[in-house]
Amino acid sequence: MNKENEENYCTLYLVRHGETEWNVSGVTQGQTNSSLTEKGVQQAKTVADELKDIKFDAIFSSDLTRAQRTAEIIKLDREIIIQTSKLLRERTYGSFEGKHGDVFREVLKDKLIERNNLSDKESWSFRLAEDIETDEEIVTRFILQLREIAVAYPNKTVLVVSHGGPIRMFLIKIDYAEKKELVGGTFQNGGYVKVLSDGVDFLVKDVKGIKQSIKPVF
Repeated sequence: MNKENEENYCTLYLVRHGETEWNVSGVTQGQTNSSLTEKGVQQAKTVADELKDIKFDAIFSSDLTRAQRTAEIIKLDREIIIQTSKLLRERTYGSFEGKHGDVFREVLKDKLIERNNLSDKESWSFRLAEDIETDEEIVTRFILQLREIAVAYPNKTVLVVSHGGPIRMFLIKIDYAEKKELVGGTFQNGGYVKVLSDGVDFLVKDVKGIKQSIKPVF
């Protein structure tokens, strides 16, 4: 990406939804709906305040309720229709959705150990269970949606509300961070990424909400 022509690219704000009831209780959500907590609503309001002066030309959201509710709060009084997309959903965890994370970790402990012994490259296509999306599957659909948005909105600014899993996988895929640096739980509820795209490449401009510093943004 030519930095001299950054003004020609779409500016994307990728926001993770606010905290949910299942986030607090440790239940695996995946693509199952769970309501925002009071803290989650406040996190969304905080993001709304931080982005209140930005003129968004479009708003996209995962079609899961926690993301849509967050998008509605950030939207404020902007007269923009929130467009939803299944491609922005969290990873599907199949039969483990609605069960406590301890169940997930116990049942799949051998597979988790196997995955942890793989190289980053090998782990992208590794499947923990038949009904759980791989890292490659989740990031492929997510990036597809971002590229479609970038092509449709050149020289525009777009809000995209999604989930921790796809946003983390995206940052890893575009070499912003390594997997070991951005594991589950490191990208916080209400965190966001500002990124430029021409529909092909991505340039990270700002990241807020990572628990530990990874590396400076470009």
